[in-house]
Amino acid sequence: MARRTLILNFDDAAGEFADADVLQLQSFQEQIRFGCSWRQFLRFERWLAPKLPARPGVVFTGSGDYHHLSWLLLRHLPEQQPVQLIVCDNHPDNMRYPFGIHCGSWVYWASRLPQVAAIHVIGISSADIGERHAWENHWRPLIGGKLTYWSVQQPARWTRFTGRRDAARDFPDAESLLEALSAHVGVMPVYLSIDKDVLSPEVVNTNWDQGTFREEDLLTLIARCRGWLAGADITGDVSLWRYRSRFKRLLSEADGQQIPDAAELHAWQQRQQALNQRLLAALDGAWMLE
Repeated sequence: MARRTLILNFDDAAGEFADADVLQLQSFQEQIRFGCSWRQFLRFERWLAPKLPARPGVVFTGSGDYHHLSWLLLRHLPEQQPVQLIVCDNHPDNMRYPFGIHCGSWVYWASRLPQVAAIHVIGISSADIGERHAWENHWRPLIGGKLTYWSVQQPARWTRFTGRRDAARDFPDAESLLEALSAHVGVMPVYLSIDKDVLSPEVVNTNWDQGTFREEDLLTLIARCRGWLAGADITGDVSLWRYRSRFKRLLSEADGQQIPDAAELHAWQQRQQALNQRLLAALDGAWMLE
């Protein structure tokens, strides 16, 4: 049976897709967006899990503020068939967050799932892995060998103290990174999670600081995953939300998110939604045989 695209629609940002299943989740936007307590997240999971198909196609989650939904989708995979998780992101998403789970901490929690055998976060050019922020990163999955950072012109030299020389690998450009990564593709099923903030602003705009990847780099990666793709999600669309929670407003402002005006927002969303269609077309030809 063909896999059907799934839209987890919190913010109407991903666009419209032919033959897609859409779950309307706008009422959860304030609670789940950016981050939430584990109690809130697990309660949301209990509500959502029965509504998820056993084998969804590409899952769109809208704004990058919802990247922690990837953890929930990974937990939905069968434990008896572990995957390697490839995350395309300008940030490690392995940061410490003492208040539950959020869009910048979910990779750490994914590293603890039995369904996930290895994690490669690729395309990082954010200072989040720089020396000054070393203490903010979770070290356990790096030390244990389950997580590797693949960065572009952003060395994480502090990772040598984890005891792993290959815990972080830095490259001059996306092309050389993908060439090195190719040795890890084709050995076990892949779950691919794409946050479009990994892309240069010349490709699309997001409300987070962005990386250097081109659209061609994502298409190259998808082509290399052909026949090995067990799951995929796409986030990094643009939408605006005024938090009722003062705490969330402060956290969001501290992260320096860009706030486009109405005209910019419309233009950004149009480019984003056109890219979503192209990425979907590429991913639909990459699924593993079942």
